[in-house]
Amino acid sequence: MDRRDFLERLAALGLAGAAALVEAERLFASAREATDSEAGMPEMKRLRSAREGSKQTISAALYPHLVAVRGGDAIKGVVRRFDEGMTAIGGIGRFVPRGSVVAIKPNIGWDVTPDRAANANPLLVARIAQAALEAGAKKVYVFDHSCDEWKACYRNSGIEKAARDAGATMAPANAQAYYQTVEIKGGKALSEAKVHELALESDVLINVPVLKSHGGAGMTAALKNLMGLVWDRGAFHARGLDSAIAEIGLAVRPDLTVLDAGQVMLTGGPRGNASSRYAALGMLMISTDMVAVDAAAAKAYGRDAAAFPYIGKAATLGLGSPDLERMDIRRISF
Repeated sequence: MDRRDFLERLAALGLAGAAALVEAERLFASAREATDSEAGMPEMKRLRSAREGSKQTISAALYPHLVAVRGGDAIKGVVRRFDEGMTAIGGIGRFVPRGSVVAIKPNIGWDVTPDRAANANPLLVARIAQAALEAGAKKVYVFDHSCDEWKACYRNSGIEKAARDAGATMAPANAQAYYQTVEIKGGKALSEAKVHELALESDVLINVPVLKSHGGAGMTAALKNLMGLVWDRGAFHARGLDSAIAEIGLAVRPDLTVLDAGQVMLTGGPRGNASSRYAALGMLMISTDMVAVDAAAAKAYGRDAAAFPYIGKAATLGLGSPDLERMDIRRISF
């Protein structure tokens, strides 16, 4: 993005949107310092392998802690952003073993169409499901405990059709029978929670939040998206929303988080309305660390991680790190 285009977008977005765009630029500032040759050969610079016969073992510590990708159309460009990001973090096969059962948990909370950006991008959900199946997954499920009527949410979000077309199975989450009681060791706001069985029994859990505003928590991203795994969401609000958002991570830790920050709802979340304002950031973040994802998401949203108490609380619980300055981040722009 050149300076003229950058300034024009600032003027069009308004104060909140401009702040988000400025912080997104800062998040990607060091990406412009890399040469094309450096960007094209991460494995040569980063990976060391130990061969045991015909097998190759690569330490997870040698991959980037977080991958942040920016480029393309805010909505339609999400497939390329995902593909580029997954290549940088080691490929989907690093997380999805052959013959495994995969559960994908996008945000499908609201009975609104994809243009509202209240739910995860259906193109992204479909691509993740397709990639998991290509890696050899035996079965891929997609589900969420929707806030609006679940069948309407699944249908009108566009996720149901996209996921099924990709070969995934849409699973219901609308009845208490689908949930199992889990003790939350170390929790203070939550001592236990009823968690969806797919989150507990699948071999791989992939968290697919959408970045947007939220009236209670301030921002929805990786940690907040886990509320859709829980039967009694009311307990989160009654016992302290920020603490509960952090503590549910003690019970359920996704193997991978893929954050959709393409078309970002800046106001009116989590459902959005006719007056909601948006920023077309065209970004996506991938990590095994939800706290790191949320810290980067906060920056892209135009705020600091400290503005959202649940991020610091989750870090204190040992669920990840919000310290982006000391983190190995792979930035990709196209």
